[in-house]
Order: sequence, then structure tokens, then C-alpha cells
Amino acid sequence: QVQLVESGGGLVQPGGSLRLSCAASGNSFSFYNMGWYRQAPGEQRELVAAITKSGSTNYADSVKGRFTVSRDNAKNTVYLQMNSLKPEDTAVYLCNAVMAGRSYWGQGTQVTVSS
Repeated sequence: QVQLVESGGGLVQPGGSLRLSCAASGNSFSFYNMGWYRQAPGEQRELVAAITKSGSTNYADSVKGRFTVSRDNAKNTVYLQMNSLKPEDTAVYLCNAVMAGRSYWGQGTQVTVSS
């Protein structure tokens, strides 16, 4: 089983920054494709950023240029650096791992952007 634990969420003013972390269990992290999703109340869950096992990244258009996803395989951790935050970024952010066609989810961390 793969367990994912997110951290780093909180309350931030518009224009501020946060860095989310997702720590994964197991010995095969380097083989996982990782993603950050977010879900606001009443909204569909959407992919925010993804990073493959080979290091390729992609982003939702809404966050491109503001968010950066990275991974540290030695620490079994994926990060989401969020800059220039906007109120519409408010959501629960969830970490996702995929390997061999199986998908795993963390519990999520709340990000609230408000003045």
C-alpha cells in the first residue's frame, strides 16, 4: 500500500506564497507519477500540476507561471510551490500517486487565499 501525507496548507493573503509537500511511503517513489489536484466545495476535482517519474511536468492553464511542481526522490517527497496566489486558488489540495495503473490519494490540505 502507498500512503501519502500532505502538509503546508494554510491561510494566505492574495499575492502570497505557500509550499505544499507530499510525503510518500514505500521504496518505489521514483517509479511513481505524481500529481497535485484541488477541489473546492461544490466543484469538480481538477488536476493542478503533475510530474512524471522521469521529471516531466505539466500544469493547468490557470496556474501556469505561478505554480511549480518538483520532486525529491531521495526524500520520497513531491512539492508544489505556489506563488502569486489568488482567491480562486482556494481549495483542498490533494496529492496523487500512480504506478502500474493504480492510483493513490492523500487526505488533502486546505489552502485558503483571502484578505
